[in-house]
Amino acid sequence: MTLFIEQCLNGLQFGLLLFLLAAGLTLVFGIMDLVNLAHGSLYMVGAYFAATFAAFTGSFVLGAVLALVATLLVGMAVEVIAMRRLYGRDHLDHVLGTFGLILFFDESVRLIWGPAGLSLPLPPWLNTSVQILPGVHYSAYRLAIIVVTLAVAAFLYFLVMRTRIGMLIRAGASNREMVGALGVNIKLLYTLVFGLGAALAGLAGLMQAPILTVEIGMGEKILILAFVITVIGGIGSIRGALVAAIFVGFIDTLGRAFFPDMLRLMFTKEVAATAAPALSSMLIYLLMAIVLIVKPEGLFSAGNR
Repeated sequence: MTLFIEQCLNGLQFGLLLFLLAAGLTLVFGIMDLVNLAHGSLYMVGAYFAATFAAFTGSFVLGAVLALVATLLVGMAVEVIAMRRLYGRDHLDHVLGTFGLILFFDESVRLIWGPAGLSLPLPPWLNTSVQILPGVHYSAYRLAIIVVTLAVAAFLYFLVMRTRIGMLIRAGASNREMVGALGVNIKLLYTLVFGLGAALAGLAGLMQAPILTVEIGMGEKILILAFVITVIGGIGSIRGALVAAIFVGFIDTLGRAFFPDMLRLMFTKEVAATAAPALSSMLIYLLMAIVLIVKPEGLFSAGNR
């Protein structure tokens, strides 16, 4: 029972981490109609910034804050320099253009930080465990990820649904020409939205950095899951991204934790260890296929954010 609770919490933590990546992706896709394959590169950049700033300042929290700001600025610069040339073009141009950005970011990171990976050590107060139930201890850092991500989700809901900027974002997603005709600076709005999406990706990257090695190409490995979550939740829907990310997090984590023992009842230990991760991934894509058959627009439409 203790193992099941811990793995459920791991699934929730992983799902919420995926939500941060998918939320920025669905904002950009839903509002700008832009397929951004380079979103995972911003996730990678956030992790590298966090490792660098934390080592420079000697503070994990200060390094994370500086990395978040730096990723926001990088995202805004990318939108101004590169993304504006892609608006109004078809999705194939988006794919080709942003794939070029992936190569640019990977080689830039290689030139600046070198080919070797980096690590981001946790401070002692996070590198411990806390008792959440009698006999059940859980990582303080993973618990902090859950709390921070839920706070970010609440902030995004408030921003999109309760503020003037959110009103303009929703209006721009519905009819960008009309919003521009009313005197709203669409270029500035797009820059801010893209920067927000980059900051969310950077936050996901810097929070994942202490768990995994910070390395070149780490963003491409997780980007596919972010796209799957965007499709399942509904393009442009923050609420849908949150629900879908939690589903995907639970399926992936619980599958990898418990499928090996289940498969050992029918197959050898080696076969079970190899098949379990593949089966977990298959279930994620099966969920996406079922959702697309039942609700082709996703769990939530863009109008129901």
